[in-house]
Amino acid sequence: MNYKETITKEELEQLPLSAFEGEIIVIDNEDKEQEAVSYLNQFSFLGFDTETRPSFKKGQVNPVALLQLSTNEKAFLFRLNHRDLSREVVSLLANPDILKAGIAIRDDVKVLQAKKKFKPAGFVELQDVAKEKGINNFSLKKLSGIVLGKRISKAQQLSNWETPELTEAQLRYAATDAWVSYKIFEHFNNGEDE
Repeated sequence: MNYKETITKEELEQLPLSAFEGEIIVIDNEDKEQEAVSYLNQFSFLGFDTETRPSFKKGQVNPVALLQLSTNEKAFLFRLNHRDLSREVVSLLANPDILKAGIAIRDDVKVLQAKKKFKPAGFVELQDVAKEKGINNFSLKKLSGIVLGKRISKAQQLSNWETPELTEAQLRYAATDAWVSYKIFEHFNNGEDE
């Protein structure tokens, strides 16, 4: 499949706006977590992302607040500012048989490892795959436009991810980021001519 190398801001604006429309499940206790991990372990690949409360002071880095793992139907948002990374979640992140696709994942993995040390396996950097396919724009927003022909909103990117209750807009944004990674990975693998 041939993809456009780049996409302009103007071209992106012309595309239909897309957001995750499946079930969004917030994981803030052990029971929900067990169910989530059990469900996610059934899949060969997942969309992956994290969110951290932005810091507006030089040198200040906040701990990761949210881990998002998505299938096509369900997005799981793990509230890591409320709880630790469990052994089960770490096991999923270290499982080489379940691929976790995302953008700029090295930084995401690093912030997760700051919470709990683990050996990451099965991570797929979509920017590397895009580069191999001749694409020169690597942001999730631009890859979504080039690969899926859809525009995604980044309006909630700099919101407070540590707030006691996430807003509907935050939930949708976080779920969409992981789901779009899932859809791009799926497209790269199913849209092949070879």
